[in-house]
Amino acid sequence: QVQLVESGGGSVQAGGSLRLSCAASGRTVSRYALGWFRQAPGKSREFVAAIRWSGSSTYYADSVKGRFTISADNTKSSVYLQLNNLEPEDTAIYYCAASAALRLTVARFYDYWGQGTQVTVSS
Repeated sequence: QVQLVESGGGSVQAGGSLRLSCAASGRTVSRYALGWFRQAPGKSREFVAAIRWSGSSTYYADSVKGRFTISADNTKSSVYLQLNNLEPEDTAIYYCAASAALRLTVARFYDYWGQGTQVTVSS
């Protein structure tokens, strides 16, 4: 079992920044890669970014490349998502998730999910 707890969401104006955190716990957490997904009202959940614990491999959705940065701190079993130059279209609930699969950009390959944290960007 892996438990995931997100934090750091909030409300900002367009162009602003936020930093999301995901604290992972569980005996097998090191076996999983962590990713971030988001879901806006009326839309399906979409991939944002993912990282392997070694930090050597990171993955981003095209819509966030150059604006968002994912990082991991193995000593704290935590993964972070730095959100810069936010746009109103980034408004969504952001979820942290854990996957043991090779393919990290698809939600169905994730085994554990956090409760989500709200990000709201106003124009």
